[in-house]
Amino acid sequence: MKKKYFFGWTNIKWFIKEIMNLYSGVPSYFSKKRIESGIAFVIGQWGMIYFMIQNIDKLTASDVVLWAGVEFAISGYMLNQIQKEKKLKQEENED
Repeated sequence: MKKKYFFGWTNIKWFIKEIMNLYSGVPSYFSKKRIESGIAFVIGQWGMIYFMIQNIDKLTASDVVLWAGVEFAISGYMLNQIQKEKKLKQEENED
């Protein structure tokens, strides 16, 4: 019996096709805005982690608290935006 894997060729082809649809006029399974904001978030996170690693010996407790505050603010903002999007879609479907 052949074992089924999630990352099979069929799923890889589907993913590539959906990414191509994302940047064309064809409707896509993914949201362009969410993909781009997710990529920006990951790049920002890696930048902040790199900065912390490079300056770990110079950081004070207040610097770490400030860094954590920024992290929570970014997470809260992103969560708020996602929830606002969901609410708007629900209102559109009700109309």
